[in-house]
Amino acid sequence: MKTIEELNAIREKAKAQMTVREDNTDLIRVVVGMATCGIAAGARSVINAFTREVGRRKLQNISISQTGCIGICQYEPIVEVIEKGKEKVTYAKVTEDMVPRIVSEHLVNGNVVLEFTVGAIAK
Repeated sequence: MKTIEELNAIREKAKAQMTVREDNTDLIRVVVGMATCGIAAGARSVINAFTREVGRRKLQNISISQTGCIGICQYEPIVEVIEKGKEKVTYAKVTEDMVPRIVSEHLVNGNVVLEFTVGAIAK
């Protein structure tokens, strides 16, 4: 970048991308806790499994992202599913093997896999 015009172009491109994200409120967001506690518990393989499964099924309405510490480290890896107009669902102690079922039952068919949620795990 050598000129103020180049800087302004970069800023405008970034602003446009932020607007795109804000307008996509109908996306189902899958957020994986990727702080050191999550990574140590296996979150990297979990986020990769979600990416593979969603890609394999060619699901267009799913956004997979990562976040830092969710705050309940004893239940890592933690995955939150956030849908517009619905209560957030928090899955706990998620493994790669659980991902296809979460994708199939929850993300595709809208049925929360209750036995994988933090409420069921904490009992």
